[in-house]
Amino acid sequence: MNDWIDIGTLSDIPLRGARTVQIAGEKEIAVFRTGDDKVFALVNECPHKKGPLSQGIVHGHSVACPLHNWNIALASGEAQGEDKGCTPTIAVRLEGERILIAHPESLRVAA
Repeated sequence: MNDWIDIGTLSDIPLRGARTVQIAGEKEIAVFRTGDDKVFALVNECPHKKGPLSQGIVHGHSVACPLHNWNIALASGEAQGEDKGCTPTIAVRLEGERILIAHPESLRVAA
């Protein structure tokens, strides 16, 4: 069973934009809002060189890494095209305008 964490409202994230959340002891999470109001959450690291995906450009249901322009699918975390790699995804649900993410227990930062 997932523990859900309320991270704010849909309007807290601009269309085709992102914000980050830090949960104690966890890796930083990037939460994305697409142009059609879909919300996705990924670990805020490109699988290539660990670039901050939250600073990338959201287009459709993908984000382009700001460091080397790798395209990452928001739903799966998979690199697109010829690029290989995957960024962990976090389950998201909306309750009205509230955004909740599943507690990412498997993403603990090594002590």
